[in-house]
Formats: sequence, structure tokens, C-alpha cells
Amino acid sequence: MATPVARRAPYKDFLQPALQRRFAGTAAIVLGLAYLEALTLSGWSSFLWSWFPLGPAGFRAFALFACVLPIIILRIAHAHMGIRTSNSILENLFHSVLRFSTIETVLTYIISAFFFSQVYLKSTPEDAGIRWISRATGRSRLNEHALFYTVNLLVFGLVQGVIHTVFDTDRLVLGVVEGTPGGNGDGGNEGNANGVNPEGDAARPTDTENWAAKIGEWTPVLLVRCGMLAITIAMVNYAFLYHFLRVPAWRLAMRLLRWTYDDLPKYNLPVAGAPWSVWMLGRTTWALFLLSLLWYFGELAFRVQLTREPLKKGQPLSSESKDPNGSLLNGLKSKKPRIFAFALWELAFITRDFTTRRQAIYEDIDRKDGPMWSQIYAVCIDTIRDLERRIDEYGRAPAPAGPASAPAQPRERLSRPIQANDVSAPRHVPKTSLVTNTVAQLVTSPGRTPAQDWAPVIKKEGWTSGRPRTLTLRAMALPVIGPFFQQTFSRRLAKAIFGSPYAETSVYINAAYALSQLAVHSLTEDRYGNVQRDVPTIIRTLTVIIRKLETFRDGFPIHWTDLTQSRQCPEVSEVLNALKTDLGALVDAFGLYSADLRLSRADMRLAREAAQRPQEPRPREMQQVG
Repeated sequence: MATPVARRAPYKDFLQPALQRRFAGTAAIVLGLAYLEALTLSGWSSFLWSWFPLGPAGFRAFALFACVLPIIILRIAHAHMGIRTSNSILENLFHSVLRFSTIETVLTYIISAFFFSQVYLKSTPEDAGIRWISRATGRSRLNEHALFYTVNLLVFGLVQGVIHTVFDTDRLVLGVVEGTPGGNGDGGNEGNANGVNPEGDAARPTDTENWAAKIGEWTPVLLVRCGMLAITIAMVNYAFLYHFLRVPAWRLAMRLLRWTYDDLPKYNLPVAGAPWSVWMLGRTTWALFLLSLLWYFGELAFRVQLTREPLKKGQPLSSESKDPNGSLLNGLKSKKPRIFAFALWELAFITRDFTTRRQAIYEDIDRKDGPMWSQIYAVCIDTIRDLERRIDEYGRAPAPAGPASAPAQPRERLSRPIQANDVSAPRHVPKTSLVTNTVAQLVTSPGRTPAQDWAPVIKKEGWTSGRPRTLTLRAMALPVIGPFFQQTFSRRLAKAIFGSPYAETSVYINAAYALSQLAVHSLTEDRYGNVQRDVPTIIRTLTVIIRKLETFRDGFPIHWTDLTQSRQCPEVSEVLNALKTDLGALVDAFGLYSADLRLSRADMRLAREAAQRPQEPRPREMQQVG
């Protein structure tokens, strides 16, 4: 009778519970902040019940938390890996403004703001005079102070929904694994969850210390940001916007409240005097500040928690599996970007910090689809080669969908064909078409300027050469409108190399690091010698990709709308620096054995040149501002 094979648990069986625990941590942080805000809304008539968690303060905190919970759920539903790649901000808007997810985002923020406004109004004392119904004259009257608060918060919800979409707040940028200074890359914390190595030296901070430090680091920044945003929205609405929204808001409120209060007046026009006062402006600003704190701290906690290292109690997530290597391999072969990225991140940690797991990779040679090393090598090398494939395919025309047929023989021409750039050729250029195409080229043009298309009109009308270009460049220089149209070098290069609509650079960095570390450690830990057969291919592949990246970057044109003329791209530089560092480690480790590995002197010379002058990459956590 055949022995039953133990089920290999998928990698998601360990990743999903970890993400759920981290979501619970996010909810706990937001609930704690909601409790602090609830204390500021307490009347403090009783010293005990004003702060007791099981009293009115606790119920108010849960009500405030319920107002923000839809935003946290929205982040889970719309979260994506990596930065959003596009040629310009305007292209992003074209692709996202009519999507259902964008409409859902804006509506969710408006609903959250509405419920917060009602909880805030209900929490104020009666003598504050900002309840919906006033009975000063003995009859029910609509209190415009409450309407003013609600309109302010609804406008804030609309603005924040737009900010959320424009700045791509749904992105999750994962971390990367880097070698520890002065060592062989082995962190020395095998089996140690306390962050201290056996020799007693302080190791890297624990995962809890890392995310808590990040939240503490961004707290002053978010306090200032929330304050400035609250003041701006309150002032704009107080001085300008409420004048236009007052009448329709009053009519809508009267229609809704008549279902409950029958004695409300029948007229639908507000009274002559609007609730203008410094007191109203101050309380409105405070309400906006409290709501923005819940939104922004909830977003910060979510982003920090959901991008924590793939570790549990200091060990890789897959360590709990009965077949750790099999579960990790399942994640590496996953088609879902989030699972694949976390699995690669965990593999990079294993290759640096966990000697036992690393040795298990070398010794696992009896798998169905080949040795564990061979399958990891295939996944990582294919991931890195995606960069080379995009560079090679950039600018090529798409292949025809159907089978290619023999082209028809062209007829013999009786005259010279008209060239596309022959301005003296008799062709009709509609002005309206040129205006439409000019706007379209601001989004999709690879480098051709509208002045080139306007040349026939310029010649016919007798304009000064280059006047349309000058006017267009002046519009590009406007501080608010201009950046939406500019196609910067950084944006275009990142889209060309990493693809679209999203790019997670950590998968390339972690894949290269894992290959490099497994190859370097194989000199002392690979008893079967399986790794050394693939070392020459790894060195040659990294050399070719680095040289292609540098050549492509140096020859990539700057778009005419890019007024900065900067040739810096942080994402590409980060990947290049990581590849150079990993290649340098391989050259240093295997330089003495190059002849045995059948690496020629030319191969080693090119590899050393490609690995020269690695620069310090920008910290990844600073890329997640927004």
C-alpha cells in the first residue's frame, strides 16, 4: 500500500493569517486614537464617566471608529503592489477617473465624513447650539449651524477622496533585504526572536520596533499635514464655497427632516443671515482636524503594518509548514503579485539570516520538478530577465494577432511619394484637429512636439516660428496646472523598464540578492555542488542586464514637456545599485575560481566593470509619503 503524501500547505495559508493579524493591529491603533478623540468631546461633568472606557466615552470611541472603518476596508479592497507607472499625472487621471474604484473611493470618503459629522454633532452639549433642530421660538426650526458643519465635512470628504486617488494612496511598497555591514550577509539571529545574537552584540531592530519607530517618525509630519489641510478646507468653505452650497443644502436638509419633524416650516429658503463667526470657523477647523487625524493615521498604520517583514516571532512565515521549502516554492510560483512579492522577500531573508533554512535549500534535491535550488534559480533569474525583455521590446511594433500573409506588391509609383515632414506638400491640416491632437500628445507622445504639427499653420498664418511652443512651455511652467502635463524623465523611464500600470521594484532586488547570497554561501554549505553549475550564468546575466540598463537609461530621451531636464530616476537607480552590489559579491567570491567555472578573462573584466561604483539607494520608506 502506497504511503500517503503529506499535503503541502500553500504559501497563502501562512501569509493571509499574518496579514489579518496586522490588520487587527491597524484597527487597534485607530481605535486607540478614536478613544483619545472621544475624550476631547466629553463634557467632563463627571470625573469617572467622562473617561471610563465602558461609559459614554467608550461608546463614542466605537462610533468614531465605525466612521473610519469603511476607509480601512477600502484600503484592503484596492491595495496594490508597487508604484503606479505612467508618463504623466494627466495619463493617470485619464486611466482612473472613470473607473468604478475611483467613484467608490470618493463616495466612501464622503459617507465616512457624513457619519463623523453626525457623531460630532451628537457629542456636543446642548448649550453649544449646533444640533439639527432649534426650538428657541417654540416651534421646530432647522439650525443652520449644524448644516454648516455637515457641509464642511462633506466637502472635506470629497477633497480627500480626490487626494487619495491622485496620489495613489492604495499602493503598498515592500522592503528589500540588504547585506549586514562587515560580514558575509548572515545576520546571525537563527532561531532568535529577541533581536540579540549569541555573542551578545545588539542585532538589527525587531519587526515590532521597526514599525513602531516608523509610526513615531511620521507622527509630527501627519499632525502638521492634518492641521494645514483642516485650516485650508475650513477657510475656503467659510469664505467662498458655502455661499454656493447654502441654498441646495438647506433645501435637501428640509426635505429629509420633514419626515421626522412635521412642524417644520413649509418654505425651503434659508433665513437672511448665514452663521458667519470666528467661533464657527474655529469649531469647524477642529472637527476637520479630528477627522483628518483618523484618516491619515489609519492610512499610515495600514501601510506600515501591511508592509512589515514576512516574519513571525523572528522566523520566516513558512517555517510553520510541515514542508517549509514546498510552501515557500508555492509562493514563488504564485501568479498573484502580492503572494509572489512576499515569498521573494522571505527568500531573501532566509538567504541572509537563517543558516538552517538556507542549507535545507541546498540539500533538498528529490523534489518532483527538480532540486529546490534549480527551481529557485529558474524563478529568480526569470524575474530579473523581465527587465531585459522590456528593454529589448521597447519601441517595437506589436506582433500581428493573426497569421502573417505575404504582403501585396505595391503599384509602380509615377511620382515621388509625399514625405510626412514635407511642409511644402499640398495637404489640408484642420485647426480643430490640431488642437485636439495637441492635448492628446501631452499624454501619449514619445517626444514629438505640437510645434511640428503646427508648422503648416504657422507658415500659412505668418506667425513667428515657435510661438505655439513658447506658449505651451509657459503653460507647462504654471505651478499647479503644469505638473499634470509634464512627462518627466523619471516617470517615462520607470514605465519603460518596469512596465505598467504598477511596478514593484522589490521583486527584482530581492530576487538578485537571493541568487547572489545562495551562490556565495554555496562555497561552504553546498555539499552536492549543484549551485556552482549555474554561477557563470548568474554572473553573465547580471552583467548583461546592468550594461543594458545603463545604456538604455543614458540613451533615453528627455520629453519636450519635462522642464526640469533631470535625468534622475530613483527607482531605476535603486535597482541598478542593488544589481551592482550583488554582482560585486559574486565577483569577489568566485574570482579565484573563474577558470574552473569556465569564465573567461573577458567575462570577469566586464563583470568587474559593471559592478563598479555602487551608490547608496534612497530609503524605501521615504518613497511611501503621501
